[in-house]
Amino acid sequence: MNQPRPPSGFPTTHWSRVARAGDSIALAELCAAYWYPIYALIRRKGHQADQSLDLTQTYFARLIEKGTISAADPACGRFRAFLRADCAFFLADARDYDRALKRGGSARVLSIDSEEAETRFRREPAHDDTPERLFARDWALSLIDHAMGRLERHYQAGGRGETFRSLKPILTSEPEAARFAQLAAELKTTEGALRTAVHRLRARFADELRAEIAETLDDPTPEAIADELHDLFAALGN
Repeated sequence: MNQPRPPSGFPTTHWSRVARAGDSIALAELCAAYWYPIYALIRRKGHQADQSLDLTQTYFARLIEKGTISAADPACGRFRAFLRADCAFFLADARDYDRALKRGGSARVLSIDSEEAETRFRREPAHDDTPERLFARDWALSLIDHAMGRLERHYQAGGRGETFRSLKPILTSEPEAARFAQLAAELKTTEGALRTAVHRLRARFADELRAEIAETLDDPTPEAIADELHDLFAALGN
């Protein structure tokens, strides 16, 4: 089966190919997109906010600058699976991360806003689940957030930014008939045209989400993307 052509702007390299090619810039872009689940994982392992920020920075500096990812097993397949396992190894021995902080805790290979990191963490609902399961949930939310950003940029590029902002609240839910009629009136269109616009918006969002997932897979076949979608939505349902 031929892989569908990705949406415009979708990178053609994936995480393990980036690693094998030694492209630290492309790897840094992936890490910059998905730093928060690692920060939250470290926080849930019992570290305070300041130490978690330092550990997150040190971890990614080690990953990007020291070529750690070049030793990754391509069989891992998923960037999130590699990061979760590798970060656990990084944190496994207190002496290791103490030494890491002394050696490179001040390294800043990514721009991470400490206030944003902690604000996001404190806004998360309380859970009795394991840090590893919550990591999968945070990863899924990050994917959705980035896919939403792709979608907004697509609409803005076409001069339809206002349409996107109006339709975004009903992107993932079906509004009541009265609300639909009200929104159609506000946008000066018919309900039929509005339903068509929403259908196209949802289809485009699905494309952008699959593209975002593909970027984090070694071999992003339609089957692999569908499997990852299933796992991530399962994580959101926990």
